[in-house]
Amino acid sequence: MADFFEALNEKHIAMIAAQPVFFVATAAEGARINLSPKGYDAFRVLSPTRVAYLDLGGSGNETHAHLAADGRITLMFCNFQQPALILRIYGRGRAVLPQDEGWEALAAHFTLMPGTRQIFDIAVESVQTSCGWGVPFMTLEGERETLKKAHRQSDPDAWAEKMAKRTRSIDGLPTRATNRYIAGE
Repeated sequence: MADFFEALNEKHIAMIAAQPVFFVATAAEGARINLSPKGYDAFRVLSPTRVAYLDLGGSGNETHAHLAADGRITLMFCNFQQPALILRIYGRGRAVLPQDEGWEALAAHFTLMPGTRQIFDIAVESVQTSCGWGVPFMTLEGERETLKKAHRQSDPDAWAEKMAKRTRSIDGLPTRATNRYIAGE
């Protein structure tokens, strides 16, 4: 049975903090639904009604495009240990890039990583929990360092030039490109 809440509570926040992975889903009219797994120490609860996550350059920028077009976002956390639990955050989000007003204040909540291109700032509209009894037990072996390593080894000018060209989603929706390479850590 699912329970709905207007905001995150202390139990929700503790469960979120214990998860090494979360999932992000977005959609825009006429575009594919995007669902992405996220790892690293990239998620922050800023208040019971506001969360954010750090985004590194990757294979696409669908979340950014969908949020610009529609704004809706769903984040899902699964507890792979005890107690069984699935937690979803439904909200409205926006991309905040290094050149945007508010970047410095938002970025202060994170340790920036190599290849950081934006932070997604999300207003929580509702929270849903459900049993999670069908989610398997899993243990974390470790994080993959490959993405951070690839960004760390990039030439900053070449990286910035490559990112500057990424102004469309796979469905042709517009995105804004970051204006700088962030070395992070």
